[in-house]
Amino acid sequence: MRLSGKKALIITYYWPPSGGAGVFRWLKFVKYFRAYGWEPIIYTPENPEAPAVDESLLKDIPDGIEVIKSRIWEPYNIYKFITGKRNQRIGVSFVSQGKKKGFLHGFMVWLRGNLLIPDPRVFWVRPSVRKLENYIKQNNIEAIITTGPPHSMHLIGLKLKKRLNIKWIADFRDPWTNIDFYKELKLTFIADRIHHRLEKKVIGSADAILVVSEQMKQEYLHLNPKRIDVITNGYDEEEVSSGPTRLDSKFSIAHVGTLNAPRNPNILWKALSELLTEMPSLKDDLLIRLVGQVDFSVRESLKELNLDQFFEHIEFLKHDEAIALQKQSQVLLLVVNNTPNASGILTGKFFEYLGSGRVVFGVGPSNGNLCDILTKTGVGEMVDYNDLKKAKQIITNYYYSYKSNNLYPKVGNIEEYSRRSLTGKIIEVIEKV
Repeated sequence: MRLSGKKALIITYYWPPSGGAGVFRWLKFVKYFRAYGWEPIIYTPENPEAPAVDESLLKDIPDGIEVIKSRIWEPYNIYKFITGKRNQRIGVSFVSQGKKKGFLHGFMVWLRGNLLIPDPRVFWVRPSVRKLENYIKQNNIEAIITTGPPHSMHLIGLKLKKRLNIKWIADFRDPWTNIDFYKELKLTFIADRIHHRLEKKVIGSADAILVVSEQMKQEYLHLNPKRIDVITNGYDEEEVSSGPTRLDSKFSIAHVGTLNAPRNPNILWKALSELLTEMPSLKDDLLIRLVGQVDFSVRESLKELNLDQFFEHIEFLKHDEAIALQKQSQVLLLVVNNTPNASGILTGKFFEYLGSGRVVFGVGPSNGNLCDILTKTGVGEMVDYNDLKKAKQIITNYYYSYKSNNLYPKVGNIEEYSRRSLTGKIIEVIEKV
């Protein structure tokens, strides 16, 4: 049953039962909207091309909230029909991490970057604007929130803002033209200009911009100095308080999520390879557990260093199962893509790890936003991509603590990163516009 309150329409491509990283940010924020006197209403595709399906996420949707759906035409369906990969799920970037990339794949990447601007969900913009314009007028919607990628969601917000002059907040979970795969899209000069022009128009037209890291804020300030707020991702208090977990008997190092080529933690593999020689007992204890899609380059790295004998791969876990696995692991592996914008990446996975009560081994820039928060919260340490000495030192310390049954993080105050607290900050932004 819907509760009374101010109404906010949230336009998101990803919504349960769709799984994957893009779902959690707004699923978890929506969960707490009513606590601040706002009624969330969701607009989402009826037939999205989601990276995974996770029915367990449906239980996180508050009772009685309205979810509006309409069908979307996905050009990916043509590619899957031609290649015979009808059951393959394709991510938003359409940049494969596979070993072999044929002509058709290269052409589709070019098509995605140059004709499907800003992304293949652009065909959903016009019908969505028509549908939502009438809905907003008839239902006293006070604010709309668009979240991207895919950034076509922001184009829906842009057009609705122009037609209705409604309060509009644009949420950027990832950058637009500064995202790590942008340069792989084979863009022509004209297409690149169009992407930048649309990005500038969205950021300049929205009443408020939400970003997930301080560096993203600095990158966008020149486009909209009026209002850009950092709302990081967070952890769900209910998942943290779900009771104690029995830890793995092995010295388990676990990564939950996609491990693609730019995220291959070679420095960790090298450190483990050397430590297995220096500390023979590690051979009996080590377990490398990777959950989710694992790129061939990661498997090759493990094989080359004779680590494949310690490797366990789990293709997919439901969200609640993944949370349980994180809480039972001895060490959680967190990797920032080794790309030019790495220092500004503040992955949502970290905040799930934050609530797990386990130590984190991070691989990424030592001067980045993620390193700062790791240090501030006390849950783990960050190793630069090439700092083998430090990597070995940290793993050694973790291993000795594990052997003495004393491997726990020294967690400081993490309340500010709870989803409930962060939702309160979002409501403040909406109400101040």
